[in-house]
Amino acid sequence: MFERDADPKFRDGLTDEETYAKLKPPSSIVVKFGRMKLVGEYPYRGDAKPGCGSKMVVRTFRAIEFAEMLTTTCGNSGCGKSISRSEMLTYVENSGGRDYPFQTNGEILRVATIEDLNRASAATDRSRAELGHVREIAAEQRFPAKIVDLEFTFDESLLLVYYLCDERIDFRDLTMRLANEYHCRIEMRQVGARDEARLVADYERCGQHCCCKNFLKVLKPISMRSAKVQKATLDPMKISGRCGRLMCCLRYEDATYEELRKKLPKNKTRVGTSEGPGIVVDSKILVQLVLVRLDAPDGEYGREIAVPVEELMDPNDCPAPGSAEAKKMAPDPMRGMSTRTVQEKLTTERNAKLAKQDRYREKDGAINPESKSSRTDAPRTNAAPGGANTGANTVANTGATSPANTPEGSGAGSSAGTDGAKKKRRRKRKKSGGSPDGAAPSSNTSPNSMNPSARENAADSADSDDVSDEGDDNARDDTRDDTGIESSGTGDSSTNAPGNNAGGRKRRRRRRRGGGGNDAPRDGGPPAPTN
Repeated sequence: MFERDADPKFRDGLTDEETYAKLKPPSSIVVKFGRMKLVGEYPYRGDAKPGCGSKMVVRTFRAIEFAEMLTTTCGNSGCGKSISRSEMLTYVENSGGRDYPFQTNGEILRVATIEDLNRASAATDRSRAELGHVREIAAEQRFPAKIVDLEFTFDESLLLVYYLCDERIDFRDLTMRLANEYHCRIEMRQVGARDEARLVADYERCGQHCCCKNFLKVLKPISMRSAKVQKATLDPMKISGRCGRLMCCLRYEDATYEELRKKLPKNKTRVGTSEGPGIVVDSKILVQLVLVRLDAPDGEYGREIAVPVEELMDPNDCPAPGSAEAKKMAPDPMRGMSTRTVQEKLTTERNAKLAKQDRYREKDGAINPESKSSRTDAPRTNAAPGGANTGANTVANTGATSPANTPEGSGAGSSAGTDGAKKKRRRKRKKSGGSPDGAAPSSNTSPNSMNPSARENAADSADSDDVSDEGDDNARDDTRDDTGIESSGTGDSSTNAPGNNAGGRKRRRRRRRGGGGNDAPRDGGPPAPTN
């Protein structure tokens, strides 16, 4: 089976070795060389078929140099990444034209061997080692410029000296001294601040190689206008590169920002929105949003909304603020929010709605204290310390404590909403012949001897006692007669307060509901009236 797979007749594709064998050597190769990463296209007459990244020995317009292959200008490249010559010339034109460092005067000699690689490495090491010595010579000659870097060519027949200076200077004495020192041709190259960063810089604050050192060949000036358009900080320390000038990357997106900015209205321009007309306050270029301050009545501050630029309209044709059409055209208030943010907002609104409903129920219970649910289902708590009687210290929805059943000195006060109910009960007792001060009848009065009005008064007093709440320190163990009314044997209202007897409360509740049992009258008379 393996022998059959090795035969190209029985396979659909070819192996890499077979594909490479069918290729022809390229006729021209594009390479980069030198410390300034110059680019050149040179003819090639060898038999090898190199790929991208291969090291080459090249004769350039300066000397024999060590270069790196970028691509080929034909379809016979070993790596398959070759381009046509027209594509290469178009790239050069778009990257700077005549300013692009593109050379054609030269020739590819051969693909580099191991000896060539070692020789190129030795030349690079010598350039670094001799930099300090050349700076000492320049100081002795009083050379009024800064020596930035040195470069020995591959055959060490040429020494290039890069110096930083803003004006023209005389360097003839220095070149004569260096020629006698190194016995080779000396070439002085003046560079600027950006070229200095290209020679000596390595990484930028973005974590990538400096653009000028990696791929950028033409260093055009950058203006502060680009930083303002892109909403970048105007701090020079934060928008400056290794060269001390504005970063070159500000120029990359400048054309895109200019195109997007033309679509946005200028600030203080009057525009129309789906919620009414307004004035542009600010804008976001990349997201194409406009912050509009809507018109408001005199003396009020208009509301600000963010509107996409495609939803803007003529201020004369937009709906009037607050109209039904404006409300209908209003966008989704949760537009642009994430799913988590929408859920949190809905949960908050639902909790606020439930809390509002609870407050309405409490308010309705305070207005209608005779609600059945307020008497049977609401919890009871003791009076709050310090004498303040709050809504949590009384039966829910009643908010009142009977003054006849509140122990003296307990400090329990009644709310304003229960004063009217108390006065009505007092007037009712006076009309029925009861005690004007609302005191409960004495325990020696039997229910058989009471007339109907007295029994009604006693039942009403018991109901009032049932909904009252007294302090634990004033609770007393009082005796109970058959009517379920507590008494200590005296007529004082402070001693007639009901105890915290759970059984007594249950019997009183059954009596109010019309039930019999122990709360029914012994003489078979009518049951106690209910509210």
